[in-house]
Amino acid sequence: MSIATTERTVCLTPTVTSPLTAARSTPLPLGPLARVTGADEYVPVSDGATVRYANLDYAASAPALAEVQEAVQRALGEYASVHRGAGYLSQRSTSRYERAREIVADFVGARADDHVIFTGNTTDSINLLASCVPGEVVVLDCEHHANLLPWKRIGARVVSAPLSVEGTLEVLEKELSRRPAALVSVTGASNVTGEILPIRRLAALAHRHGARIAVDGAQLVPHRRISLRESGVDYLVFSGHKLYAPFGSGVIVGRADWFDEAEPFRCGGGASYQVIGTPVSKSVEVAWHTGPARHEAGSPNVLGAVAIGAACEAIASFGEDAVARHERFLTDLLLTSLEGIDGVRTLKIWADSTERVGIVAFTVAGRTPREVAEFLSDDYGIGVRDGKFCAHPVVDRLGCPDGAVRASIGLGTGENDVRRLVRALEDLSARTK
Repeated sequence: MSIATTERTVCLTPTVTSPLTAARSTPLPLGPLARVTGADEYVPVSDGATVRYANLDYAASAPALAEVQEAVQRALGEYASVHRGAGYLSQRSTSRYERAREIVADFVGARADDHVIFTGNTTDSINLLASCVPGEVVVLDCEHHANLLPWKRIGARVVSAPLSVEGTLEVLEKELSRRPAALVSVTGASNVTGEILPIRRLAALAHRHGARIAVDGAQLVPHRRISLRESGVDYLVFSGHKLYAPFGSGVIVGRADWFDEAEPFRCGGGASYQVIGTPVSKSVEVAWHTGPARHEAGSPNVLGAVAIGAACEAIASFGEDAVARHERFLTDLLLTSLEGIDGVRTLKIWADSTERVGIVAFTVAGRTPREVAEFLSDDYGIGVRDGKFCAHPVVDRLGCPDGAVRASIGLGTGENDVRRLVRALEDLSARTK
């Protein structure tokens, strides 16, 4: 894979010009904040030309950061078995794997006694936690299926979220007052609309009623820093493929006791430290590890862990303010522009929400979501997501039984990408009249 960007990263606000354009009356368009793989890919469009691909589907799977690709390539040269070999390369691979665990812990502000457990993805992490919770769970109905169906399977109490953030907090308070629970599990940022819930207030609410809180950070962590120590969050889950580390790994970070007391999520080598066969009774006695190894049976995804670690380091190096300013400018530009296009309706879950990550869902009157997505791809070389985004209850409640279109922004997005989407939708609106 080659890595390039075709637009210059020039500023983080629309009013600051680069030295190269100081003499101009207007600044150059805001470029990407980071180098990502695939930034120089060209795709065919309907008129026979080829155009640079405008990736506005970061919320589904983000491309690898250049730093991530480089870290994985270095690790591949020294790849060997982990935790099992005395050879030099085995030691190097084990060191990289455990170093990634330390980087993740630092990135999310983990407490000293928290476990960092590598999994397959966010869904895998939540299923793991669901196997460990020693009591009832409360969850909202506006969740991604990954943070709804695992809890539903174990009999969680599903609470309908009102149309305001304050109302949502109130119904959670009433539900926990009515009957205690062991855990409240909530989204950090909606994968449909990008809206952010007040995590600290939710954590305090849960703790007041003797419950712990888990946060599905799949859409939050790539955009905003979260500290478990400072926020009071007990468990945080996220995926590498949404964090610019698409190498098949995920993470759950949180308090050790539930993990150490539960049966291993998977049984096998690595999860056990001693297995004794007893020929007389023809049985096997097993002693399980405590710590992350208890739930990481089998050969681990070393490259996936290395990728996540490299992504965390790279994102931290950009600075939280820079990431937020870059994203806020592009998101505000997109929202403002879409509101001016006839027939386009943007979606919002909570009327009083004030913060969102770079995710915007919308519909176009007279067009199905798939028609819109295909038009954007075929005529303009733009990639977006259409459908119900594995969040069917909330999309239905927003009045979109056929789904919607979702544009999502990331570190590799530039202003030209957003403006191309706006032009395309203006074109589609004109054709629909």
